[in-house]
Amino acid sequence: MDNQEYFEPPRKQKSNFGKGVAVGALAALLAVTLAAGGIWLGVKAGLRNKDLSSEEESSKEAITEKSVEKKSGEIADLIDQYYYEDVDEEALVEGMYAGMVDGLGDPYSAYYTAEEYRALTESTSGVYYGIGAVLTQNVNTKIVTILHVYPGTPAEEAGVKDGDVIVKVGDIEGDSMELSELVTHIKGEEGTTVHLELLRSGEKEHIELDVKRRQIEVPTVEHQMLEGQVGLIQITEFSESTPEQFQEAWNDLEGQGMQSVIVDLRDNPGGVLQSVCAMLDAILPEGLLVYTEDKYGSRSEYKSDEKCVNLPMAVLINGNSASASEIFAGAIKDYEYGTLIGTTSFGKGIVQTIIPMDDGSAVKVTMAKYFTPKGNYIHGAGIEPDIQLEYQYQEETEGEDYNPMHDNQVLKALEVLQKGEK
Repeated sequence: MDNQEYFEPPRKQKSNFGKGVAVGALAALLAVTLAAGGIWLGVKAGLRNKDLSSEEESSKEAITEKSVEKKSGEIADLIDQYYYEDVDEEALVEGMYAGMVDGLGDPYSAYYTAEEYRALTESTSGVYYGIGAVLTQNVNTKIVTILHVYPGTPAEEAGVKDGDVIVKVGDIEGDSMELSELVTHIKGEEGTTVHLELLRSGEKEHIELDVKRRQIEVPTVEHQMLEGQVGLIQITEFSESTPEQFQEAWNDLEGQGMQSVIVDLRDNPGGVLQSVCAMLDAILPEGLLVYTEDKYGSRSEYKSDEKCVNLPMAVLINGNSASASEIFAGAIKDYEYGTLIGTTSFGKGIVQTIIPMDDGSAVKVTMAKYFTPKGNYIHGAGIEPDIQLEYQYQEETEGEDYNPMHDNQVLKALEVLQKGEK
């Protein structure tokens, strides 16, 4: 439940079958996570011992200069003498570490305290204690919005809605900190309550709700059979459990006689690289799926084997489809294995490495670019769909539950698959 970007939701939310995603988080040692904030790679602390160039050495020297140490001490003295309240010394030191990383001027690099890092790693399993809502944050304004409320969760039961903006969590301003930290105040022990102050479109007054926390198991794949034996598979996140859920959905639809498939990646901001590669491996023929390159020229490749499927496919994307979603869409497009329909994807083509520190904290730093199989670098540009089509929902009754047969992008995909052409 920790994304790095704020996404403006579509004009019509897609109810239970088409929303955003719970957080992409660090999965396991050497697991790569692609989220809207970039690709995250957990690495051994020993990686910090690799040979450094003069550039890295100069960075270390700049921090350890006696003049820097002297000025830091002077600032600490001034705070002790003049700051009008008692000082939390631990918070002061943690803020100094965060400031070093912030000095990069890179919105996707960050320092995590031990508590923040524990929260970051928690959600990979898809099980946590919270309210059952997907949050996302604008990297520049820090505004946090609720992208999706899962059905049957405390958030839904309390009246939280998709598109609500978090004004406060208890007494904490919603835009006062990184989302990873804010989430630690929303999650908590089972049975406890969190107070939310929300801004909702169309409402003049802020909405205040008390939401009781409980164990949340987040599904990342939903599916159903449409007319013409076309399977529809919605992927909201590429978590550790997504490949298994995807295979179960595929098997179920195949058992129902699926003849073609629509994979919906709209509003999916990313997830674990190994997961998306495992899913692509099951679909695509032998070859390259994605590769990364760092500033040293080191290249890492992710490939598929010869086992594949031969089923007409359409993939739905939009401006909120980022990172792992773009890996999926980019590979499908480069292999000409399906038709991309919708609007240009987000355009996140950089890699963040998360390096755990000895004291339980961690540093996330941008360290590489990634490329589609044909060598396309999509950062800042996104992936262009084969068929450009803005989303429209033709609801028959106001407030009706989402029906894919009223979704113009789904209907276009059905038309394309039935005609067997782009």
